[in-house]
Amino acid sequence: MLNTTLCYIEKDGSYLMLHRTKKINDVNKDKWVGIGGKFEGGESPEDCLLREVKEEVGITLLSYSYRGIVTFVSDRYPTEYMHLFTANEFSGELSPCDEGEPVWIEKSKVSSLPIWEGDKIFFELLNENRPFFSLKLRYEGEHLAEAVLNGKKMEL
Repeated sequence: MLNTTLCYIEKDGSYLMLHRTKKINDVNKDKWVGIGGKFEGGESPEDCLLREVKEEVGITLLSYSYRGIVTFVSDRYPTEYMHLFTANEFSGELSPCDEGEPVWIEKSKVSSLPIWEGDKIFFELLNENRPFFSLKLRYEGEHLAEAVLNGKKMEL
């Protein structure tokens, strides 16, 4: 099983999104995602978050919130536990990323981008300012087959 972090950095009604176009054999190829990555040995979710944001886009987070855990189950990829964060304060200037292009996207336009089906569910939870949640997303290929929020199956 894989542990990862993902952060949606907020500024002026927009999220910092990464258009994943540069990395070869990327599960997120051509999709728009937040900033994050895989845990390294001995890291906590917060350690991984801070390191990945600094490595990917060159900024240092000053204020962030741990919003939920998303369990991805797939018939193609290993199970992944993604620790989901939002952040609203940072220092430094954005730097180029070797995995894609970082772009500020208005929150209202995020769902119209090519994103994973399940991402729309956790964006809604983030925008509703839901308390910490556990979301399980089961994919068959790239199709979202099941979503379970806090142990209760959701209508798709």
